[in-house]
Amino acid sequence: MAADQEPGDPGSPRWFSRGVAGIGGASFLADLGHEIPTSLLPSLLTSVLHAPASALGLIEGISDAGAGLAQLAGGALADDPGRRRRVAVGGYTTTAVLSAAIGAAAAPWQAGILRAGAWAARGLRVPARNALLADIVPPAVYGRAYGFERAMDNLGAIGGPLLAIALIGLAGIRAAIGLSVIPGLLAAVAIIYAIRHTTAARARASQPVRIKIRPVLRGRLGRLMIGVSAFELGNAAATLLILRATNLFGPGRSQTGATQLALLLYVLYNLAATLISIPAGRHGDRSDPIRVLAAGAGCFAAGYAVFAAGPRQPWLLAAGFVLAGLGIGCGETAQSAVVAALAPVSLRGSAFGLLATVQAGANLAASAVAGILWTAVSPAAAFGFLAAAMIIAVPLVLASRRPVAR
Repeated sequence: MAADQEPGDPGSPRWFSRGVAGIGGASFLADLGHEIPTSLLPSLLTSVLHAPASALGLIEGISDAGAGLAQLAGGALADDPGRRRRVAVGGYTTTAVLSAAIGAAAAPWQAGILRAGAWAARGLRVPARNALLADIVPPAVYGRAYGFERAMDNLGAIGGPLLAIALIGLAGIRAAIGLSVIPGLLAAVAIIYAIRHTTAARARASQPVRIKIRPVLRGRLGRLMIGVSAFELGNAAATLLILRATNLFGPGRSQTGATQLALLLYVLYNLAATLISIPAGRHGDRSDPIRVLAAGAGCFAAGYAVFAAGPRQPWLLAAGFVLAGLGIGCGETAQSAVVAALAPVSLRGSAFGLLATVQAGANLAASAVAGILWTAVSPAAAFGFLAAAMIIAVPLVLASRRPVAR
């Protein structure tokens, strides 16, 4: 076997390195940090700050939209190989500080501003991180590399709720959110480690920062964005899943008990996403990542149908969380791998920025509409809308299929 081949996969280049490990570690620690406030935000808003469910949907939708706009700008910054490194470090640090500050919010609007700021900083760093990863692995194994990064991200999302469960019992909701700053700052250290083990950026003349959209949308990337938009229109914030489970578990349990049980099921969501990410990436490398994306939409639709039905049995809701986790694991891995493969190297940052903007714009619609339907009609109507959106997304995603250049 050649030295640059992956063990157990003849003919496939090696994809794992210290740089990849560092990026994966940063994703793990960052998610470990910001999943604590994410998991506890529904309880903070509705139980501590006495806000309605529509406030949660609005805050999450606005935050996702702000993150998308920030990622568009971050994509332009990340087109420069040297600048993308500074953006990545700054983004991880700022996200950690602002997310932890949510624990001190005295009103829903304060929590909303802090959440939006944290997500904007997170948005700035994402194209830089994704472009760094594409710099250090061969195109033939993009799926596995991005699958690993997504797996580590989702592994952190497993640890985050578990930490939240322990911390709210020991210190309460506000203190638990504040302590999330520790793993968040360690993520910034991990991305510095990754950068130090990545090939030095090639020196080039400084260029003005410009947001590039039209060049990115030419050819197959433009067709891909249609399918991505359809998928993300049904991809609402996971906090709505937690809130639905918390409400269903409420009768006969304390608020803390219902929240802890819902967070345990949310761990299953992230565990499913973690376990499927690398196999989904490998399958996409060997066949067609668009099929992986369509499969993710189908899993999401089935999971949302469970939440719409509203069973109170934990094992039935667990199935809904697992299906949704499979959906996000397949979807995120496939989208990143396809964009990395199709984007010109000089526009790689902009391509990832545009991808994130499309995701965020559709996520805003998904979360906001679901939140409004929840309050004005019923939770079942909210999840019925999301399930229908994912069902519609399947043929639209498949319609964007084109062979990916290797």
